[in-house]
Amino acid sequence: MLRDTDATTIVAVKDIGVARGFYEGKLGFDAADPPADGMASYRSGASTIVVYESEFAGTNKANAVVWTVPDFDDVMRDLHAAGVAFEHYDLPGLTLEGDVHVAKDFKGAWFKDPDGNILHINGR
Repeated sequence: MLRDTDATTIVAVKDIGVARGFYEGKLGFDAADPPADGMASYRSGASTIVVYESEFAGTNKANAVVWTVPDFDDVMRDLHAAGVAFEHYDLPGLTLEGDVHVAKDFKGAWFKDPDGNILHINGR
């Protein structure tokens, strides 16, 4: 049933222009389709991320999008260079080293888009 079907991540934003500036300018995405009124879509690996205008933007207090990246340190460097600000959390079992939360084989970092949606990268 659903397990064999691709899924799409949908992220609510207040202003599509500001969101496009962040997702395209800071995160480096290219629009997957011509932008429609109030929305834009991006390819991320084999998946799609859609951002759309909503009055409920930024109300989710949990991860909205998570990327597992094989080149974690390179991605962190690129995000820092783009001016992305990282979140620091007090999480059980994780130690904060700069902007990176670390435990054994885990490296993770969290940041927010302009509407406060929580985005997360982790390394393998």
